[in-house]
Amino acid sequence: MQHPTRLLVFTGDGKGKTTAALGMALRAAGHGQPVLIVQFVKSDSTIGEMATVARLPEVEIVQMGRGFLPKEDGPAMDSHRQAALAALAAAREALQSGRYRLVILDEVFIALRAGLLTSPGVIDALSVTKPGVCVVLTGRGAPAELLDLADTVTDMRCVKHAYQQGVAAQPGVEF
Repeated sequence: MQHPTRLLVFTGDGKGKTTAALGMALRAAGHGQPVLIVQFVKSDSTIGEMATVARLPEVEIVQMGRGFLPKEDGPAMDSHRQAALAALAAAREALQSGRYRLVILDEVFIALRAGLLTSPGVIDALSVTKPGVCVVLTGRGAPAELLDLADTVTDMRCVKHAYQQGVAAQPGVEF
């Protein structure tokens, strides 16, 4: 039986957007489904998910970002913009190929908010998705047009976070 195409959004100011998407990847891998995770901002190969994915033959992860975004729109942003456009092209190719049952566009909304991508560009990439592919978009500040397009939206709200109390990010918890 062919499953319907799905579009899920994990957004909000709370912790857990990427974590929820990674949980879906783990679940899909458990069913033998091929998964691709495209990370739009991250560039640190030492984060926990990189080591785990190396042990899961069903899951591929590609870090196409350049890391933390500069505060100002200057020459450094050009490199980030080119990286985001390349990540979107890779995601589009994966969505069109039908090779993957789950495709995660991690922190795509961060790239949108920073002006590295446009909503019409992301929507165009999504428009080629083969039937039966599940797509997950993550990041703070999902725009209304992508919320409207999604069939499932989770808005993670921060009630309290250890960082606000001076606790530094921890391996296995935040990365």
